[in-house]
Amino acid sequence: MLLSGETNDQLRSVRHGYDRWAVVYDHDANPLPALEEPHMRDAVGSVRGLSVLDLGCGTGRHAIWLAAAGARVTALDFSEGMLAEARRKTGAESIRFIVYDLHERLPFLGGSFDLVVSGLVCEHVRNLQSFFAEAHRMLRAGGRAVVSAMHPAMFLRGSQARFTDPASGEVVQPGSVNHRLGEFVMAALHSRFMIEAIDEYAPDADFAASYPRAEKYIGWPMLVILQLRANAIKDF
Repeated sequence: MLLSGETNDQLRSVRHGYDRWAVVYDHDANPLPALEEPHMRDAVGSVRGLSVLDLGCGTGRHAIWLAAAGARVTALDFSEGMLAEARRKTGAESIRFIVYDLHERLPFLGGSFDLVVSGLVCEHVRNLQSFFAEAHRMLRAGGRAVVSAMHPAMFLRGSQARFTDPASGEVVQPGSVNHRLGEFVMAALHSRFMIEAIDEYAPDADFAASYPRAEKYIGWPMLVILQLRANAIKDF
């Protein structure tokens, strides 16, 4: 998770924010990951026997279930704190976790993976086209990418990534970039992806009953998921 193209000081600030967030990330009743995960699982489908790259894996939310479902998972994140939490989870021993800044060219040969997943990372990526181009380069011909993001409409409500530090009570905002939905679409197309689906999701009253922070967003789009396929003919 990073702000591509920012200064070293800004990048360190974002990384430090996520290192602090890691301690409570899985336990602070954040409605967005809760809304996202079941839809991501549905979009990804069966992964048994696939080689999967998780870009911006955080605390391993997706990497863990992907591995449990039979995938060979490589998971990248630039936050040591997030990866430390991921490595503590049951099933993490089969996953290759790597500390890496996603604004750098990814450290794998092109065409190394069957599937790329990325969950709630894009608001921390300055250059979407570079991000999608690298995702495309990683895929074998005909491979898939499933990318979720906080819906751009959330920025209209003043929402962005933030958490409350339980030790200090401080509200921490690691930094977010407001990308329009059209920017996601064009970045994917310019990176030679075929778009198979774009789905938008809003919480309902039943969801908000379990995650009260979502109540003010009932009927308002919180999440977008893109399902993409790499061109059948590729040059790496």
